[in-house]
Amino acid sequence: MRISQVVTSAAILAAVSTPSFAGGLAPEVMEPPVVVTEPVAAAPSINPTFIVLGVLAALLIASGSSSSSSNGDDDNNGEEEQNGV
Repeated sequence: MRISQVVTSAAILAAVSTPSFAGGLAPEVMEPPVVVTEPVAAAPSINPTFIVLGVLAALLIASGSSSSSSNGDDDNNGEEEQNGV
């Protein structure tokens, strides 16, 4: 009879204690997912497009000023002006 009391007590204790491990009435605490971000390489301070546009603008200005100065000032086409000597 002693063994049946021990087995019965163990069964009752197991039946009563099982719901306590299943969780309580409090809401579950969920950990936020860990997001690993890789560092981004630093962007250049000047956009390369602006450099290309600046060089093209400088070339256009240089070509425009060199062609206008050689054609505009030369009225006698390489002949020296003679002063009636």
